[in-house]
Amino acid sequence: MKLDSSVAAVVTGGASGLGEATVRALVAKGVKVAIFDLDRQQERGEALEKELGVTFCAVNVTSDAEVDAGFEKARAANGQERILVNCAGTGNAAKTASRDKTTGAIKHFPLAHFDMIIQINLIGTFRCIAKSAAGMLTLDPLEDGERGAIVNTASVAAEDGQMGQAAYSASKGGVVGMTLPIARDLMGEGIRVNTILPGIFNTPLMNAAPPQVKEALAASVPFPKRLGLADEYASLALEMISNGYFNGEDVRLDGAIRMAPR
Repeated sequence: MKLDSSVAAVVTGGASGLGEATVRALVAKGVKVAIFDLDRQQERGEALEKELGVTFCAVNVTSDAEVDAGFEKARAANGQERILVNCAGTGNAAKTASRDKTTGAIKHFPLAHFDMIIQINLIGTFRCIAKSAAGMLTLDPLEDGERGAIVNTASVAAEDGQMGQAAYSASKGGVVGMTLPIARDLMGEGIRVNTILPGIFNTPLMNAAPPQVKEALAASVPFPKRLGLADEYASLALEMISNGYFNGEDVRLDGAIRMAPR
């Protein structure tokens, strides 16, 4: 797909981190972009609107109504999107069952927290895919028969989850698991679907980590020995979109890391 001003895109989680880098990369190609992000990102989203000329839509991907309203606003501003990049997501950490370090009391993973991660990372991703793909079906195909391209964000934890990551790994494993079936569902309509599995990236989620923790994480990467950069994610996302033979793939972007249990 040629990236230019004739194309519209929606990026979920686009007000920061991997999503923001992807927004900037698409805008640099002339693409008309709408950002979906939480209402608490309103100030940041409006700053990006002013700087980049994008459209900010306050959207929680767990809400059917908010996602519908977001697509309505995005399409009113830019037309039907041919590109969807799903970066909205979050994580948590708790062992499946454990003992309190102070009292010794036995506790288990809070099931409401497990459900929340699945609702955001997995079902929220699918919700946006399904609704965007339905819109893409209304488009006339391009010269090569293509109507659209979708890029999802999973994690290396989908294949190599650590202690405490049961919910997160399950949610991201689900994203990986649905990539090929969705690509097959949409192949007759000229819509491609791919997923990126980032490793340890230097995004706002890492800002709370002490410097020594970030240094240790960087040292654990085989090569290059540093955290991934959001621009590197964006570069791969754009390649998946523009390369018409990229379809049904789950690609690790992790510096070859295979993390030992800790």
